[in-house]
Amino acid sequence: MPAMDVGRLAVIIAGRRAGEKVVVVDVIDRNFVLVTGAGLNKVKRRRMNVKHLEPLPEKVNIERGADDDAVKTALEQAGISLN
Repeated sequence: MPAMDVGRLAVIIAGRRAGEKVVVVDVIDRNFVLVTGAGLNKVKRRRMNVKHLEPLPEKVNIERGADDDAVKTALEQAGISLN
């Protein structure tokens, strides 16, 4: 299983946003990460428990704490869709 690191794509597996893809933009501690849907889906930037996320093998090259525009650009360059 891939580690939860900055730039990792993941699928939310719990809660009302279950099934949505997100990008990890910051690692808060070993239990929580900051994720965003980068305006490409309904997921707003928020803190999430890593237990509620399933990491995907894909990863984009972004800096820690990157804003949504930078995340969106990195996803487009990698040819990855969050939909």
